[in-house]
Amino acid sequence: MFDRMLLRSRQIPSDPPPRRRGATSTAPKPDYFGFLKSMLRGVPWFQAGLGLAVLALAAMVPWGTGKALSALDRQIASVQIQGPLIGEDREALYRRASRWVGRSFFATDLADIKNELEQRPWIETAAVRRVWPDGLEIEVREKKPLAYWNDDQLISRSGRLFSPSNRDIVGSLPRLSGPDERLGEVVAVARSMAEALTRHGSGFAGLSLEPRGAWTLVLGNGIQVALGRDQIEERFERFLVVYEGQLAARADEVTRIDARYTNGVAVKWKLSAATSGNNT
Repeated sequence: MFDRMLLRSRQIPSDPPPRRRGATSTAPKPDYFGFLKSMLRGVPWFQAGLGLAVLALAAMVPWGTGKALSALDRQIASVQIQGPLIGEDREALYRRASRWVGRSFFATDLADIKNELEQRPWIETAAVRRVWPDGLEIEVREKKPLAYWNDDQLISRSGRLFSPSNRDIVGSLPRLSGPDERLGEVVAVARSMAEALTRHGSGFAGLSLEPRGAWTLVLGNGIQVALGRDQIEERFERFLVVYEGQLAARADEVTRIDARYTNGVAVKWKLSAATSGNNT
């Protein structure tokens, strides 16, 4: 009896009120990813994927090329030298070029070979190319000598000085001399005089400029013509007039002509002509 009274005296929670249909019991949750979703919807995924693929391919090309070259690479087995040679020794060139035999066909720097060969006195240019599968071809162009310079050098047609050990191999060339810093001037005057002498039927053998500034011309027949330091062109023209008119026919008797005079020239005759009374 007592137990039943206790049970009845307990408070029994009342049933919750019925929910309205369609109503919610909590506040709406904020959409934190809405902005991100809207950004992602605006991304051109196809173009982006294509760009990434292109970048990946571009990064792989050098790697793949290097692997392919490594697979194809081999050692240089032969060197061919092309081009006519006069001053340069072909066998010496082959011996020099043999140092590249055995090196990598692809890794060898052709510019280094070109630069090294062009340090040789006679070589103007050297064109080097690879010949598949294991060769090198070197086309050599030599300097073309224009004249001798002083006692130990040659002048190329491009106006450059070079000093080969076998300079006399070029044979007969005009002999020019003077200070190195006046090389261009001497060459220009020599060319002008040589052309004028050719027009007058005479040969040109050389021209010298002394340190103190005096010019001396040498004709093809060995006659020396002193022109002095001043009025070189006028004196040369006066010499041509006198020589062509009075001396050319007796050139084998003349050893030297002094054209430093205002109204004429002085002639030094050879010994045989002087003893016969022809000295002037």
